[in-house]
Order: sequence, then structure tokens, then C-alpha cells
Amino acid sequence: MFDSCFRTRPISAVPVPLLMFSVCITLTTTTTIATRAGAKTLKPGDDYSKICKQIASHLPRRHLLRTPLNDTISSRAWTNYLSSLDYERAYFLDTDIESLRKYETTLDDQLKVGNMQFGFEAFELFKKRLSNRVDFVDRMLDTGFDLEKDESYNWKRDDAEWVNDKAAWDDLWRKKIKNEYIRIVVNRELDAIIAARKTNVTDVVASTNGLASPATNVDASSPAAAEQPLTNAIANTSSTNAPSASESALESPESIIRKRYRQVMTILQDSDSEWVLQKFLSACAQAYDPHSSYLPRSAVEDFEIEMKLSLVGIGALLRSEDGAAKIVRLIPGGPADRDKRDISLKPGDKIIAVGQADEPPVDVLHWPLHKIVDRIRGEKATTVVLTVVPASDPTGTTTKTVDLVRDEVKLEGQAASGRTRDFKQADESRRLGVIRLPAFYASMNQKNEDADGYRSSVKDVEDILWRMQTNNVQGVVLDLRNNGGGSLLEAINMTGLFIGRGPTVQVKERRSLRPLEYKKPVIFCDSPLVVLVNRLSASASEIVAGALQDYGRAIIVGDSKTHGKGTVQTVFDVGDSDDLGALKVTTASYYRISGASTQLKGITPDIVVSSPWDFTETGEETLRNPIPWSEETAVKYDKVMDLQKVVPELRARSKSRRSKDERYKAYEQLLDRVATLNREPVLSLNVDERRELAEAEQRLTDLQNQLATETENDAEDDDSRDLVLMEGLAILSDLVGMQEEIPRFSSSVAEDENHIPNSVVDWFRNNI
Repeated sequence: MFDSCFRTRPISAVPVPLLMFSVCITLTTTTTIATRAGAKTLKPGDDYSKICKQIASHLPRRHLLRTPLNDTISSRAWTNYLSSLDYERAYFLDTDIESLRKYETTLDDQLKVGNMQFGFEAFELFKKRLSNRVDFVDRMLDTGFDLEKDESYNWKRDDAEWVNDKAAWDDLWRKKIKNEYIRIVVNRELDAIIAARKTNVTDVVASTNGLASPATNVDASSPAAAEQPLTNAIANTSSTNAPSASESALESPESIIRKRYRQVMTILQDSDSEWVLQKFLSACAQAYDPHSSYLPRSAVEDFEIEMKLSLVGIGALLRSEDGAAKIVRLIPGGPADRDKRDISLKPGDKIIAVGQADEPPVDVLHWPLHKIVDRIRGEKATTVVLTVVPASDPTGTTTKTVDLVRDEVKLEGQAASGRTRDFKQADESRRLGVIRLPAFYASMNQKNEDADGYRSSVKDVEDILWRMQTNNVQGVVLDLRNNGGGSLLEAINMTGLFIGRGPTVQVKERRSLRPLEYKKPVIFCDSPLVVLVNRLSASASEIVAGALQDYGRAIIVGDSKTHGKGTVQTVFDVGDSDDLGALKVTTASYYRISGASTQLKGITPDIVVSSPWDFTETGEETLRNPIPWSEETAVKYDKVMDLQKVVPELRARSKSRRSKDERYKAYEQLLDRVATLNREPVLSLNVDERRELAEAEQRLTDLQNQLATETENDAEDDDSRDLVLMEGLAILSDLVGMQEEIPRFSSSVAEDENHIPNSVVDWFRNNI
């Protein structure tokens, strides 16, 4: 997602996405585990001592909190680093952790003298444990599993205890591998059912894992087909679009799992010292907060590419999480965003394998992020095939395969877009506008708004609002869902379009707290306004939503809270150039004009209409070592109107409307399913129970698609699939009808109409 992140060197000083991509070598899938016998032992590079000393100096001086580099920070860094290596707490033994305990409160002292022995010692120990487990996986797969046995596996192990003896270690891994085995079997069965339905297969015959079931003659597109057990899974058909199991020559689950762990071993053996340096120093930086990190020399070039928003590939921003590449957001207009198929990429999905066109996929679990990105990138018009764990099912019970044609992601695709629609509700029909704003962007190298090629999110929204006003639009939905932020100045000016002159946000640095204002006295749009948000709305999005809520200017609708990122990052060169890498560190924080921080708590909507993100571990509070929430003095501002007078009635109408909507009832079942999966840390290892879980989830998905399709026949556009947007439009329609009930206040525009004070101008000049 987009951060408010600044670089100290002027040529690069623009807001950037949070995640940095690096160039890497391409790995093959044929390397065998025998290569580990001659694996090299990594040692620190010649410059590493100097880099460590520089980081030890920069962090406490430049970070917003000014926390000394002490034993507390050392303990956090120690935990961060071990978790980055073994996030499942499945590789290290308790005895290993105790042997490394001597470093827990001494990393601060070692960093100051340029010593990073702990980083390399822990990494070498991890490689030994991984080698042991790869051998165990081979033996386990040779033995096989009892798939009918009633037992379970705890898949949420990020806070579990490390096991304390080999018997417990082996049992944990037996269950871990059995879980992966069952997942592959059940996913294949489910994929075959879906493929059969799409091709209207009428003869479905089971041929899975050597177990045959009687043939079943049904119309695969009928409701009866939806109820067929997953054992009737692999299609036998003469259709050229659906080859039989024998023709497809599926790789065995045993082979897939063996290859996966051998590849993990190969990746670790091929890692260089710089990879350890980045992981270790980032663990130290993230002891201060989760958005600070170290960028090694090899990452700086790609960091500059990201700052220029030059993206080629599938159009997705990724971050490393739990050994996989997690999709943070889709770039509007990119291949992934344009893909409207039922099975498509969604934010929160985790990529676990990457294939090229017709080549078999390569498992990328535990790969460094920049190496995963390198496999996803490629020439324009070529195809990449991704295997992902859906965000809606973090257990990994199901996976999906998404093929995308690589393309250039243009800025135009990220621009604001608007449309009008005649929204019918009961006996009323109102003309409403929808503005989708994916990011707060601006042409950073052009300050003149009249210059050719100048782009600005504010200017684009202004143009959209102008067209809507000439089209007699009665109210506007501003859609900030999945908007991770961007330019702070754009956020301030965007708010001003709806409130006119006044303070928008407060920015706190180490020595100051200052309000930033929109100074133009003209309100560009005074129509009723609803703002849509979710847990992926962050940073600048939260500033806009919070200010519009504080002024009483808009009804905020969406997830129970927004992301809760209320901080600003700055990038500093560690040395005099890029040679020693760079440090990204949190240097400022945001506060609403009412005084409350957006950090952690985010923005609480007036009316909660949840998305699946509301039931997943998404948000600042789920990250390690977040900066605490705090509060400052409110600034003086005058409300535009008192929308709280009508919020209870709007909320009651929304709840009643949703309770009567069959589509929304099905949607809530899906949300309940997502919530259950995320709350329950234990998965059954009985294959029949897992089939039931997969069947239940697929039936809910089928129902959702069916209801949406039935409605779309009469819809003006594709909005009907977006139930949150549809409810947002209904709330806006209600709000339009309540205008006479809303208390309004006189304009607070002061006589002084000077431009933004020099101090604020200077702040922007130095930071943007």
C-alpha cells in the first residue's frame, strides 16, 4: 500500500509504495538437495561493520520516538529476526532458542561496534535445521498418511512455543506435511468440479489419489452438481477444453511437496551475505516500528523505480509475510485489476508458486520477496501463472490458480474515475455520482498546474465533480476503499474541495506539532457526500475521511475501522551515497484536527458495512511493534453541518434494508465463513472433513455469483456485484432525502485570505 514516505535527496523525494522490489537471478526447479552438502558458510562483507555502526547512529536520532538503542530495542530486534527466519516456529528447537538467548539484550551493544555475529550464527543454525527437516519430509512422504484419522493441526503458530524435543518436533512436522498433502488433494478435486461446471460436463468420474468412485450422470451446471461430493472430482470427458486426469498427467502430491522443500533449501543455500544483512538490520529497524527498514545497495535502484511509479508486470504491490508474497493492493488499471473473472487476484491473497505460460509452477514459499517479484516480472504480453492462498481462507485449505498476461501499468489506470447512475430505491429515483480514487497522486516534477502533462488527483476529481454538477447529480459517493495513501498535499487539497477553507490535519515531528490547512475559501462541491472505506484505506485516505467526518461533511461507510497507519517515513542514505544502502525510518505522525491520532485506531465509520477484510488480520494493530495511539490538542475549526442528527436513522434503515436482501444474506454467510476461518487456529486432518469445508466455501461462492448474475441483467453497470458500494448508494439516497433535517452552520471563512503560511510551505518543500 502507499506510504507517506520521503527521500532526503531531492531527485527522489516523492511519496512511494511501502514495498521495495529488487533484481534477482532466476532459479531453476531441477536443483536437487545434494547441493547442500557443499553449501558455503556466509560471512559479513567488508562494509558491514561500517553499515551497522551507521544504523546504530541513525535510528535513535532520526526516529520519531527518539528511543535510545537499548536492551528493550535489542530484545525486540532479536525476536523480529528469529521470527523472520522461522515465522511458524517449526524449524528451531527450544534448545536452539536458548543457545541464542545470550544475544537477546546485547544486540544494541554489538550493533554500535559493528558486530552482527548473531545474524549470521542464527542463519547458519536455521539452514542446518531446515536440512534436517527436508530429509524428514522425504521419509514422511515415503511412509504415507492415514487420511481417515481424526486429528488436527494448529496452523496459527506465529506465537506458539518452540518444541522442546525431537519426538514433538517430528509429530509437528508429520501433521504439517499431512496438512499440505490433504490441501493438494482437496484442491485438485475442487478445481476439477469447477472446471466441469464451466464446460457443462455431464459425466463426472472420480479418479483421485488412486481412489475411484462410481460415475455420476448430472448436468454439472445444475444445483445437483453443486451438491456432488468432492470425490466425484476429476473430469472424464471428450471435451478438448477439459482433458481427463490421465491426459493431464498431474504431478503427485508427494512430488510437489518434495520439490517445494528442496527448493526452499536451494534458496537458502543460494542466499548471499547481503540477504542476511538486510534481514538482520531490518529486524533492528522494525524494533522501533513496523514501517522502518534497511534497504541494501542492490535494492536502492528498484526503490527509485518504485518512487517513479514505473511498474511493469501484473500490477500488484507485494510484501513478504509468513514465507509468501502477500498482495497488499492491486494497481488500478493493471492486468490484475482489469481481471474481472470469478477466480482472480485479491488484496490479501498470498502467492505460493509462480509459473511461466505452459511451464510447471515453481514453489516460492520462503523465497526472498525480490526473487519472487523477479519471477513474476517478464516481457510485455507474456503469461505468468500464479498459485495463491486466497485471503478469504488463510488456513490454506483451498488455493486458486490465476493466469495473467503481463502489461505495462500506466498512471492513467491509477487516476480518479467517475460515473453517474440513476439509483432507484422504493418509489424514488435519484441521480447519484460515484468517484473512485485509488491513490492521492500528483506530477511531482511539475509544480505548474497549467503545464502540459500535469496530473493531480485533486485536479482530476475537480473535473469529475464539475461534470457531475452539470449532469444534475444530487449526491456523491467518494470511494476510498483500498486507497493506501500517497501525497499528503493532495489529501489536504482534496478535503478542501468539500469543506472550503480550514485545517485538515496536524503533523507531529520530534520538535513540533503543526496544523496544515486548505486556504481557498471556495467550496467546490456541497452535495450530500458518502465516503467508502475499508481496512486497506490508509494514511492519506484516513486523513481525508477523518477530516470530512470531523467537519460533519460526510457519512463514512465501510469496515469497522480503517487501516490505522498514521505515520510518515523518510529515506536516508546510510553513507554519503547509495553504496552502503539506505534506511527508511518513521519521522512524523498524523493527528486529526479533533486531536486524535489515526495511528492504530484509524477511522471508525458512522455506518459499518463490512467487507471480508473486517474479519482478517489486516490493519496496523496486527503488525509487530506498532507506534502507540496518542492524542494531541484539537485545533480550532467550525463544523459544516451536524450529520450525527441523522446517523441513527440512516444506520437503522441500512440495517433493515440489508436484513431483507437475499444477496446480502448470502454475503453475510460468506463473511461469517471468513471470520470463522480466521478465528479457528486448528484444522482437521481428516480428509472427509476437509472436503466438507471446501464444499461449504464453494457453495457460498456459487451463491454469491448466482445472485450477482441474476441482478446484473437489469443493472446499469457492474456495480451490482459490489454489495458494499450498492449499500453506500442506498445510504446516500437516504441522505439526499434527509437534507432538510440536517442542522447547518454558517461559513467560517476568515477575512485573511493569504496563502498557506511560509512555515507550512517550507515543510512541504523539505518533505515532498
